[in-house]
Amino acid sequence: MQDLASLAMLTLGLVAVGGYLLGSIPFGVLLTRAAGAGDVRRIGSGNIGATNVLRTGRKDLAFATLILDAGKGAAALLIARALFDNEAAAAVAGGAAFLGHLFPVWLGFKGGKGVATFFGLLLAAAWPLGLIAGATWLATVAITRISSTGALAAALLTPVYGAWLLPALGVEVATPVVVLSVFTGLLIYIRHHENIGRLLKGAEPRIGAKKA
Repeated sequence: MQDLASLAMLTLGLVAVGGYLLGSIPFGVLLTRAAGAGDVRRIGSGNIGATNVLRTGRKDLAFATLILDAGKGAAALLIARALFDNEAAAAVAGGAAFLGHLFPVWLGFKGGKGVATFFGLLLAAAWPLGLIAGATWLATVAITRISSTGALAAALLTPVYGAWLLPALGVEVATPVVVLSVFTGLLIYIRHHENIGRLLKGAEPRIGAKKA
Protein backbone atom coordinates (compact mmCIF):
# COMPACT_ATOMS: atom_id res chain seq x y z
CA MET A 1 0.00 0.00 0.00
CA GLN A 2 2.82 2.37 0.86
CA ASP A 3 4.54 1.54 -2.43
CA LEU A 4 1.34 2.39 -4.31
CA ALA A 5 1.04 5.69 -2.46
CA SER A 6 4.67 6.52 -3.24
CA LEU A 7 4.12 5.67 -6.90
CA ALA A 8 1.06 7.91 -7.01
CA MET A 9 2.97 10.81 -5.49
CA LEU A 10 5.84 10.27 -7.93
CA THR A 11 3.39 10.28 -10.85
CA LEU A 12 1.77 13.51 -9.68
CA GLY A 13 5.19 15.06 -9.14
CA LEU A 14 6.31 14.17 -12.65
CA VAL A 15 3.17 15.52 -14.33
CA ALA A 16 3.41 18.68 -12.22
CA VAL A 17 7.01 19.34 -13.27
CA GLY A 18 6.28 18.51 -16.90
CA GLY A 19 3.17 20.68 -16.93
CA TYR A 20 4.96 23.60 -15.30
CA LEU A 21 7.85 23.53 -17.79
CA LEU A 22 5.44 23.36 -20.73
CA GLY A 23 3.35 26.20 -19.32
CA SER A 24 6.49 28.27 -18.75
CA ILE A 25 7.23 28.60 -22.47
CA PRO A 26 6.79 32.38 -23.09
CA PHE A 27 5.34 32.32 -26.58
CA GLY A 28 4.55 36.04 -26.58
CA VAL A 29 8.19 36.90 -25.92
CA LEU A 30 9.55 34.32 -28.36
CA LEU A 31 7.25 35.28 -31.22
CA THR A 32 7.75 39.05 -30.95
CA ARG A 33 11.51 38.68 -30.75
CA ALA A 34 11.64 36.24 -33.68
CA ALA A 35 9.52 38.61 -35.78
CA GLY A 36 11.67 41.62 -34.95
CA ALA A 37 8.83 43.31 -33.08
CA GLY A 38 10.91 43.94 -29.97
CA ASP A 39 10.51 42.67 -26.42
CA VAL A 40 6.81 42.61 -25.53
CA ARG A 41 7.75 43.10 -21.87
CA ARG A 42 8.87 46.64 -22.76
CA ILE A 43 5.64 47.49 -24.55
CA GLY A 44 2.30 48.62 -23.10
CA SER A 45 1.52 46.83 -19.84
CA GLY A 46 4.63 44.65 -20.07
CA ASN A 47 2.47 41.54 -20.03
CA ILE A 48 3.53 38.57 -22.18
CA GLY A 49 -0.01 37.62 -23.27
CA ALA A 50 -1.84 38.10 -26.56
CA THR A 51 -3.52 41.38 -25.55
CA ASN A 52 -0.19 43.09 -25.01
CA VAL A 53 1.37 41.45 -28.07
CA LEU A 54 -1.41 43.14 -30.05
CA ARG A 55 0.04 46.48 -28.95
CA THR A 56 3.05 45.80 -31.18
CA GLY A 57 0.67 46.29 -34.11
CA ARG A 58 1.04 42.68 -35.22
CA LYS A 59 -2.36 40.99 -35.17
CA ASP A 60 -0.85 37.79 -36.54
CA LEU A 61 1.58 37.54 -33.63
CA ALA A 62 -1.20 38.28 -31.13
CA PHE A 63 -3.40 35.55 -32.62
CA ALA A 64 -0.53 33.05 -32.62
CA THR A 65 0.25 33.91 -28.99
CA LEU A 66 -3.40 33.42 -28.04
CA ILE A 67 -3.56 29.98 -29.68
CA LEU A 68 -0.21 28.81 -28.32
CA ASP A 69 -0.88 30.03 -24.76
CA ALA A 70 -4.23 28.24 -24.79
CA GLY A 71 -2.70 25.21 -26.45
CA LYS A 72 0.11 24.68 -23.97
CA GLY A 73 -2.34 24.35 -21.08
CA ALA A 74 -4.53 22.01 -23.10
CA ALA A 75 -1.51 19.97 -24.21
CA ALA A 76 -0.22 19.50 -20.67
CA LEU A 77 -3.61 18.26 -19.48
CA LEU A 78 -4.27 16.00 -22.47
CA ILE A 79 -0.80 14.43 -22.40
CA ALA A 80 -1.15 13.57 -18.70
CA ARG A 81 -4.65 12.18 -19.29
CA ALA A 82 -3.42 10.02 -22.19
CA LEU A 83 -0.41 8.72 -20.28
CA PHE A 84 -2.10 7.92 -16.98
CA ASP A 85 -5.83 7.76 -17.79
CA ASN A 86 -6.49 9.67 -14.60
CA GLU A 87 -8.44 12.93 -14.18
CA ALA A 88 -6.51 13.93 -11.05
CA ALA A 89 -3.18 13.60 -12.86
CA ALA A 90 -4.58 15.54 -15.81
CA ALA A 91 -5.83 18.33 -13.53
CA VAL A 92 -2.48 18.54 -11.73
CA ALA A 93 -0.64 18.82 -15.05
CA GLY A 94 -3.06 21.50 -16.23
CA GLY A 95 -2.82 23.47 -13.00
CA ALA A 96 0.97 23.27 -13.11
CA ALA A 97 0.96 24.54 -16.71
CA PHE A 98 -1.20 27.45 -15.59
CA LEU A 99 1.27 28.26 -12.83
CA GLY A 100 4.07 28.03 -15.38
CA HIS A 101 2.42 30.64 -17.56
CA LEU A 102 1.85 32.99 -14.63
CA PHE A 103 5.28 32.43 -13.09
CA PRO A 104 7.66 31.18 -15.82
CA VAL A 105 11.07 30.14 -14.61
CA TRP A 106 12.68 31.43 -17.82
CA LEU A 107 11.49 35.02 -17.18
CA GLY A 108 12.28 35.37 -13.50
CA PHE A 109 8.76 34.16 -12.57
CA LYS A 110 7.13 37.21 -14.19
CA GLY A 111 4.52 35.96 -16.65
CA GLY A 112 1.04 36.57 -18.00
CA LYS A 113 -2.41 36.78 -16.46
CA GLY A 114 -3.47 33.36 -17.67
CA VAL A 115 -6.77 34.05 -19.43
CA ALA A 116 -5.96 32.24 -22.69
CA THR A 117 -4.38 29.34 -20.81
CA PHE A 118 -7.46 29.19 -18.56
CA PHE A 119 -9.81 28.72 -21.51
CA GLY A 120 -7.47 26.23 -23.17
CA LEU A 121 -7.44 24.16 -20.01
CA LEU A 122 -11.22 24.20 -19.68
CA LEU A 123 -11.82 23.17 -23.28
CA ALA A 124 -9.39 20.27 -22.92
CA ALA A 125 -10.67 19.21 -19.49
CA ALA A 126 -14.40 19.36 -20.24
CA TRP A 127 -15.36 21.10 -23.49
CA PRO A 128 -18.95 21.98 -22.42
CA LEU A 129 -17.47 23.79 -19.42
CA GLY A 130 -14.98 25.58 -21.67
CA LEU A 131 -17.71 26.67 -24.06
CA ILE A 132 -19.99 28.08 -21.38
CA ALA A 133 -17.04 29.85 -19.75
CA GLY A 134 -16.12 31.36 -23.11
CA ALA A 135 -19.72 32.44 -23.67
CA THR A 136 -19.64 34.14 -20.27
CA TRP A 137 -16.52 36.05 -21.27
CA LEU A 138 -18.05 37.13 -24.58
CA ALA A 139 -21.36 38.20 -23.06
CA THR A 140 -19.71 40.17 -20.26
CA VAL A 141 -17.32 41.95 -22.61
CA ALA A 142 -20.17 42.73 -25.03
CA ILE A 143 -22.13 44.36 -22.19
CA THR A 144 -19.32 46.20 -20.41
CA ARG A 145 -16.82 46.68 -23.26
CA ILE A 146 -14.10 45.93 -20.70
CA SER A 147 -11.91 42.88 -21.34
CA SER A 148 -10.94 42.26 -17.73
CA THR A 149 -14.57 42.01 -16.58
CA GLY A 150 -15.06 39.11 -18.97
CA ALA A 151 -12.11 37.24 -17.49
CA LEU A 152 -13.21 37.94 -13.93
CA ALA A 153 -16.81 36.90 -14.58
CA ALA A 154 -15.75 33.67 -16.27
CA ALA A 155 -13.28 32.85 -13.49
CA LEU A 156 -15.96 33.44 -10.84
CA LEU A 157 -18.78 31.50 -12.50
CA THR A 158 -16.95 28.54 -14.03
CA PRO A 159 -16.77 26.53 -10.78
CA VAL A 160 -20.51 27.13 -10.35
CA TYR A 161 -21.13 25.85 -13.86
CA GLY A 162 -19.00 22.76 -13.27
CA ALA A 163 -20.32 21.88 -9.84
CA TRP A 164 -24.04 22.65 -10.25
CA LEU A 165 -25.32 24.00 -13.56
CA LEU A 166 -23.94 21.44 -16.00
CA PRO A 167 -24.69 18.41 -13.75
CA ALA A 168 -28.27 19.72 -13.40
CA LEU A 169 -28.45 19.66 -17.20
CA GLY A 170 -27.17 16.09 -17.29
CA VAL A 171 -23.54 16.93 -18.14
CA GLU A 172 -21.22 15.51 -15.51
CA VAL A 173 -17.95 17.31 -14.80
CA ALA A 174 -15.23 15.37 -12.95
CA THR A 175 -14.42 16.67 -9.47
CA PRO A 176 -10.72 17.29 -10.29
CA VAL A 177 -11.82 19.53 -13.16
CA VAL A 178 -14.03 21.57 -10.84
CA VAL A 179 -11.14 21.88 -8.37
CA LEU A 180 -8.90 22.98 -11.26
CA SER A 181 -11.41 25.68 -12.21
CA VAL A 182 -11.44 26.97 -8.62
CA PHE A 183 -7.63 26.99 -8.43
CA THR A 184 -7.13 28.77 -11.76
CA GLY A 185 -10.01 31.17 -11.08
CA LEU A 186 -8.47 32.29 -7.80
CA LEU A 187 -5.14 32.89 -9.50
CA ILE A 188 -6.82 34.94 -12.23
CA TYR A 189 -8.28 37.21 -9.55
CA ILE A 190 -4.88 37.55 -7.91
CA ARG A 191 -3.20 38.38 -11.22
CA HIS A 192 -5.93 40.91 -12.05
CA HIS A 193 -5.66 42.82 -8.77
CA GLU A 194 -4.59 46.00 -10.57
CA ASN A 195 -7.51 45.69 -12.99
CA ILE A 196 -9.89 45.20 -10.06
CA GLY A 197 -8.52 48.35 -8.45
CA ARG A 198 -9.13 50.33 -11.63
CA LEU A 199 -12.62 48.85 -12.00
CA LEU A 200 -13.51 49.98 -8.48
CA LYS A 201 -12.31 53.48 -9.37
CA GLY A 202 -14.09 53.47 -12.73
CA ALA A 203 -10.73 53.87 -14.46
CA GLU A 204 -10.46 50.59 -16.33
CA PRO A 205 -10.20 51.33 -20.08
CA ARG A 206 -13.00 50.19 -22.36
CA ILE A 207 -12.47 48.43 -25.65
CA GLY A 208 -12.38 50.94 -28.48
CA ALA A 209 -12.16 53.96 -26.21
CA LYS A 210 -9.57 56.59 -27.12
CA LYS A 211 -6.87 57.33 -24.61
CA ALA A 212 -6.91 60.78 -23.06
